[in-house]
Amino acid sequence: MSSTDPALDQRYKDQKGRPRVPTGGSTRGTTVIWGDYGLRMKDHDRRISAHQFKNGEDVIRRRLRGMNFRLFTRWNTDVAVYMKGNESRMGTGKGKFNHWAARVPVSRIVFEVSGDCHEQIIRDALRLAANKLPGSYEFVKKGDPPVLGITKLSAGVTAADLHHPQKKSPVEQTTHRLRGTT
Repeated sequence: MSSTDPALDQRYKDQKGRPRVPTGGSTRGTTVIWGDYGLRMKDHDRRISAHQFKNGEDVIRRRLRGMNFRLFTRWNTDVAVYMKGNESRMGTGKGKFNHWAARVPVSRIVFEVSGDCHEQIIRDALRLAANKLPGSYEFVKKGDPPVLGITKLSAGVTAADLHHPQKKSPVEQTTHRLRGTT
């Protein structure tokens, strides 16, 4: 059992395939909370295995070795992945347990780093970790604006503006015309 495995035992098998991941409508998890710098996913949602998370974590620790830093992992691998062998006949069950994974939605922080290190060194460590993970990532600082889907909420753009349509509904347009005539 490694540090990325969940503490619970798998008592039943989850559905096979790639389950849907919510990709918008919330800014939760898109800003740096505990650290000073972070690594945010830029492209669409991914299923990242525990081995890939461990590789990224090891790269950051290796790059920042000897410095005063603290690393925060924002994801827990809680999805059990089962696989069957190639060219097996239909049926015969789902397969055996293969590895743990996590579903990471778009624009979520994966790693955070804090400490007495220069920003360029931490930026380099997070860049190396991003190369080990699937997908594309961006470097973010504490205080950067949150993200809703793929839209950054800055310069007067709020979540309410994005949730409500730009045009008025046909009912609102009709009531406006009726009020003007009376």
